[in-house]
Amino acid sequence: MPKILVVEDDPPSREILERMLAIYSYTVITASDGAKGVSLACIAQPDLIIMDMGLPVLNGWQATHRLKGMPATQHIPIIALTAYAFASERMRCLSVGCDDYDTKPINIERLITKMKLLLDRSASSKATQSPEDYTR
Repeated sequence: MPKILVVEDDPPSREILERMLAIYSYTVITASDGAKGVSLACIAQPDLIIMDMGLPVLNGWQATHRLKGMPATQHIPIIALTAYAFASERMRCLSVGCDDYDTKPINIERLITKMKLLLDRSASSKATQSPEDYTR
């Protein structure tokens, strides 16, 4: 079962995402702000992160930038989640290292499709790495 880290500051949104993902057989861990998300990603090594962009302490852009800058977490796919559906917002999310982008309100089928694509891509890249890649 893939482990998904949901970084979301709104308790009802976090709970809904957690329940929906559990229905699809994902193991879900959560963080309520960007700093906790970065810390938990380092410790738990999730298979994928769903990152709200409007977070307290560290916003989603800052948290993603940190995660993609650390060797221990740079390989983890991140899906940005935001209420802003502008093309400029999508580009901003991708420019800091997010691997994909989705908007609120959440369309669970669309989100699951994006997650599966990124998880499959991540699994494929791990399968092609040599043992020396893991020691770097």
